[in-house]
Amino acid sequence: MSDISAAVKIEDISSVKKKLSFDIAWADVKNELDAVYRQVSKTAKIRGFRPGRIPRGILEMHYRGQAEEETVSKLINRYYWETLQEKQIPAVTRPEIEQKGIEMEKDFVFSATVEVEPIIEPKDYLGLELEREEPVVTEEDLETRMEEIRQQFATMEEVHEDRGVLPGDFVTLDFEGFLAGEPLKELKSENYLLEIGSKAFVPGFEDELIGMKKGETDSFLVKFPEIYHAPHLAGKDVDFTVSIKGIRIKKLPEIDDQFIKNFERYESLDALRTDVRNNLEEEKRRKTAADFERQLSEKLLANNDFEVPTSYVEHQIYYMMADTQQRMAAGGMDPKRAADFSFKLHDQFREEAIKIVKTTLLLKNIAWKEALTVGEDEVEKEIREIAAQRAQDYGTLKKSLEKDDLIENIRSKLLSRKTYELLEGKAMITSIRKENSKIPEKGK
Repeated sequence: MSDISAAVKIEDISSVKKKLSFDIAWADVKNELDAVYRQVSKTAKIRGFRPGRIPRGILEMHYRGQAEEETVSKLINRYYWETLQEKQIPAVTRPEIEQKGIEMEKDFVFSATVEVEPIIEPKDYLGLELEREEPVVTEEDLETRMEEIRQQFATMEEVHEDRGVLPGDFVTLDFEGFLAGEPLKELKSENYLLEIGSKAFVPGFEDELIGMKKGETDSFLVKFPEIYHAPHLAGKDVDFTVSIKGIRIKKLPEIDDQFIKNFERYESLDALRTDVRNNLEEEKRRKTAADFERQLSEKLLANNDFEVPTSYVEHQIYYMMADTQQRMAAGGMDPKRAADFSFKLHDQFREEAIKIVKTTLLLKNIAWKEALTVGEDEVEKEIREIAAQRAQDYGTLKKSLEKDDLIENIRSKLLSRKTYELLEGKAMITSIRKENSKIPEKGK
């Protein structure tokens, strides 16, 4: 270690937390303190004395607090970091230091409590019994996606016939709600567009509109649910006055040769259907691959139970919240509202975050046990592929990744991928066919 000796006691508080207790002899503390005072003397400014020629007693009168604080900092930093290296302790957080300062003629004692990466001995990870779904796209899947595309090209047409509102209609209306005779501004709107049957409004409201005609005004009573997001309305009877200003219906185009004119890239309906099927197959492949990887991870975790550092979990939760915030903001939500909403999901993310952290640590230790590595050429190839996907210059992207310390993230992902491939190759896999398994809706 250093030229100063110290007694060090290492205590395992848990599998992911250690407490290091240090006892440094007063003679060594004094030597360090004297060295600090000599350094302070060189720059101290005290009237009547030249720097470097100030008596110790005078220095202590003016700089004692500073000198002792600096000495404590030097002693703690030296012994803490040297002990981590010497004992090969994989600390993952900054230490929580407990100390009472320097007392003359007494040993200096302090403790450092720190989280560490758990020591994991992976077991039962080869020969896993797994099921893999075949990525099958059915005619029903194809027709469902074609209907989704058809809906995207729907138009709205005014109803000119003399009829009342029907389920499925889109109604433009003015409305105002009254509670005990008092108008409520939160229940008032003009030119509000409502799809009848969407259940977008309080239960019972849309039912009252059935049969009303354009230009009509009516009043009716709606009882709000006992459990409602606005407590002052929960379980209350609210009187509504509603005026129908317009009734429109959704007009869907026929999927025929005329429909193809909406697209520049297709010359025929068959070409469109072929491309849609190909996209569905790719979506299904990605989904089944993700499901298979999730199943493999769950099997690994079932066979290997261990504790993980809280700091790792919190870091993962923060990443999940930030990702959620970014996606909601990209979808049009106000950034501040997106941030507030994401923050409220902190506790809901915890269970999934723990699984992710456990899986990452387990894969890392399996890779180490199986002597798997990632070469510089593999990292470079991955960066080039990322650059191509983003239409970026390779050199510019690499410099950016190095600046943000993200190269190791890429190496870690490649190592995890290689580990998954090893586990998949050694697993006992049964193929299953689920023709009616759901394909995610487009855009989901």
